[in-house]
Parts: sequence; C-alpha cells; structure tokens
Amino acid sequence: MQNFDYQTPTRLIFGEGVISKLPEVMKQFGKKILLTYGGGSIKKLGLYDKVKELLDGFEIFELSGIQPNPKYDPSVLDGVKICKENNIDVILAVGGGSVLDCSKAIAAGALYDGDPWDLISYKAVGKASLPIVDILTLAATGSEYDPGAVISRTETNDKIGYMDNNNYPKVSILDPTYTFTVSKKQTAAGCADAMNHIMEQYFCQDSTLLNDGFCEAGLKSLMVNARKCLENPEDYTARAEMMFDCTLGCNGIYSLGNSYSGWPCHGMEHALSAYYDITHGEGLAIITPRWMKHILNDKTVDRFVKYGVNVFGINADQDHFDIANQAIDATYKFFESINIPMHLRDVGIDESRIGEMAHHVAENEGLENAWVPLTEKDIAEILTDSL
Repeated sequence: MQNFDYQTPTRLIFGEGVISKLPEVMKQFGKKILLTYGGGSIKKLGLYDKVKELLDGFEIFELSGIQPNPKYDPSVLDGVKICKENNIDVILAVGGGSVLDCSKAIAAGALYDGDPWDLISYKAVGKASLPIVDILTLAATGSEYDPGAVISRTETNDKIGYMDNNNYPKVSILDPTYTFTVSKKQTAAGCADAMNHIMEQYFCQDSTLLNDGFCEAGLKSLMVNARKCLENPEDYTARAEMMFDCTLGCNGIYSLGNSYSGWPCHGMEHALSAYYDITHGEGLAIITPRWMKHILNDKTVDRFVKYGVNVFGINADQDHFDIANQAIDATYKFFESINIPMHLRDVGIDESRIGEMAHHVAENEGLENAWVPLTEKDIAEILTDSL
C-alpha cells in the first residue's frame, strides 16, 4: 500500500431543494459574485432566475457562453479580466464540469499577476485562488469535489489537466433534479466519463481490496443507473446515485494507497478533443476498449480477470485470457448499448492527423510512465485501432 497525504475541503450539500441554502453559503465569502455559466440551459431550467432571486442584495457580474472543453481564450481570460476589474469576492459556477473547470482557472488567474496560462501549464505555481461555489447541472466530471480542471488552448491544440489544491470548490450544491433534462447523449457521455475516471484508478500495479471494492461497486452502480436514467430521465433515485458516483470519481478516494496509473486514456483523449473538439466522454469510451486490448499481456491479464469477474460477473473457471477478452468485449458492448458512437470516424475523426496527435500525446502527457508504458508508436496504434 502506497503512502498518501489526503484532504478534501469541499462541503457537499446534496438533495432536492438544497439550493435554498445558497444565500447562507454565499454570504460567508463576500458580496461581489462572478456568475459563470454556459449556453443558456440554466435559463430554460429556471435556475438562472432562481439564483438571481435568492441572491437579491448581492452584486452579480456574469460570464456566459462557456463551452464544453472550456477555452482559455476567450472564457478564462474574459473571466480573469472581470474579476480583476471588479474586485470579485467569489465565483458561482452554475452548470456542468466545463463551467466549473473554467471557473477554477479563472479563480486562480484572478489572483495571479502574470499570464494565467503559466499556472495552467505548470510554469508557475499559484499561491491562492478566489473561493468557488458551484451548482451542478450535469453528472460526469467530478469537478465539484476535486481541485482539477481541464482547459483547452485552441491555437496550440493543447488540452491540459490542471491541478491546484487552491481550486477545490468551497461548497458544491448537488440537486439531482437539475439533471432531469440532460439529453440522452450527455447522460451516456457523463456515465462513460465517470466510468473511465474509476478505471484509470483501478488499472494500476498496486491496489488494495478496499479500493478495488470501491471501484468495482462504482462501475456497477454507474452502469445500472445510467440505463435507468436513459429509460426514465426523471427517475430521482437513479439520477441521485449516478450524480454521487460521478462526484466521487475524481477526488482520489477510490485510489488512496494505490500506485499511480498515469491515466493513459485521458492522456490520449485530450488530444482528440483538443484537435477535434469532440465530446470528452465519447472519446474516452471509444479509446478505452482499444487501450485494454493493446496492453493485455501476461503481466496485466490477472487485473483484467478481476475486473471481468467482479464487475461483469464473468465465470472465473475459464482461461485467464478468455476472461480478460470477455471483460474487454463487455466494456465495449456496454458503451455501445447506451448509444455511444464507438469509432472515431463516427465522431468526425479520420486517419489524417493520427500521427500528429500521437506525437503530441507522447511529447506532452508522460505516458511512458503509465501502468503499461506507451510510446508514440503504441499511441498511434491505439488511435488507429479506434478508427
């Protein structure tokens, strides 16, 4: 079991109607609020009006139009400018993980004198960030309970996973009813994203029985509840459990004491969505079974056996490679069963930039240090197999 140093400072307020606590939450951080959100779905939900009503008496500035795969320019830069010019006290992010990720970069950049990209690209270390509160409307990324953000810089095709312990949200308000109107496409992609977060922690060299049990239960819960959410979008119990599964997915609790896996599928997918701006969860679902096939060998097979037996209920009294291949096929078939496109060509990616993307990943993601090291050639083969 590996050493660890762990702290989760985020307060979770979970359940139907908990937005009523928003005024009490916000007043501890100050009066000047930057309200961040995306394309307007919060207005259709009535959530925008509710927030404004509850925060009557606060001074609210707004940054809207934050995109999936949030962009450094304009969103992060615009948000930093608003914060600095208006002495913002606290950021309120209302939306999904992209809005929250963008808000984290803004929170750090607002208290930094240089180019905020220095922080995102690890050229500099921030000393503080503005406090962040979020109201989540999409179960997927787990950003509501972790210090991470993923930010894209279009002109350089960079998509960076940016970690800064100053960026833990202070409070996350999680009402599963706000996910009732999430489309089937985004519900499925959110499930795939969260499943991959868990698998990136599960497939590693050293683990514990406790953490394996957490991960296996999380994967089974996501698969069962995603199907229920797709069948009945207003199934509160299914939406609630799926939301909590996603919240726990990225804050490290699944893997305390495990060795680090290197998160290879995320490393590869970051290039896909940086170059082509595809839906992150769909890219992960496409890549993951191909990565599994690529790394299956005598050293990894027993891990795939445990995964297949404990997650999918595959009969353990078989040849280990047969079990492992059945587990990989079951992973593919689950994603396919929830209508995720399972080939890169289905999401507009052809072979023309495979080599370029593989080189970018090999140069920038450090996958030579992953659980199973990946060279540029390995990455290109996995992406090619995913076409």
